[in-house]
Parts: sequence; structure tokens; C-alpha cells
Amino acid sequence: QVQLVESGGGSVQAGGSLRLSCAGSRYALTPYCAAWFRQAPGKEREEVARIGGDGRIIYADSVKGRFTISRDRTKNTLDLQMNSLNPEDTAIYYCAAQPGAWRCSPTGYTLWGQGTQVTVSS
Repeated sequence: QVQLVESGGGSVQAGGSLRLSCAGSRYALTPYCAAWFRQAPGKEREEVARIGGDGRIIYADSVKGRFTISRDRTKNTLDLQMNSLNPEDTAIYYCAAQPGAWRCSPTGYTLWGQGTQVTVSS
């Protein structure tokens, strides 16, 4: 059964850093479209960053210059390095994938992880 499992969440003070990692079975995360989403309490889920099969990366404006998405094709993992965190980054973070999709489609995410909590205190 294909699964995505996130790790690396936790609590940090404003200005700090965290690194999230998502592990998946072969061909779940690589080499196809994969992304990180987040959902804060009372807010809609939003896409934070995505990477296509061609390596094209898109970031949400709110995290540009602070977050970096990357993946390791040999380990089948998707990472999100988060720097200069602020309280507005507090949310549950999910990794998601579109197996078989070289280019990302907004509604094409068919695999989701269970989420990992990130809490940033001021």
C-alpha cells in the first residue's frame, strides 16, 4: 500500500528553523509532482511549495525566501527546510503527491500523508 509519512514537526521560537521530511514508497514521491501543504486552525489548506517532475519549483508568496523544497530520488523522500519561522507558519503540514504526473495539477494530488504539527511561538 502506498503511503506518505511526514516527520520533523515540532515547536520552535520565532526566527528558528525546522526541517520536515516525507517518506514514500518507490515512485510515490519521485520522480513525479510532489508538494507540501499546510492548514492552520480555522483556515483553508494552502499549498506551500511544489516540485514537478521536471524539477520546476513553485513557492507560496508567504514562504518565498524562507522555505526550500527538495527531494532525494534515491531515498524517495521529500523535504521542506523552513527558516525564519514566524507564528503565522503554525499549522499542520502535509506532504502530497501525484504519482505518474510529470506536471503538477491543482486537483491532482491523490496521495496524502497524515500531517505533522509545526508550532511557532513569539
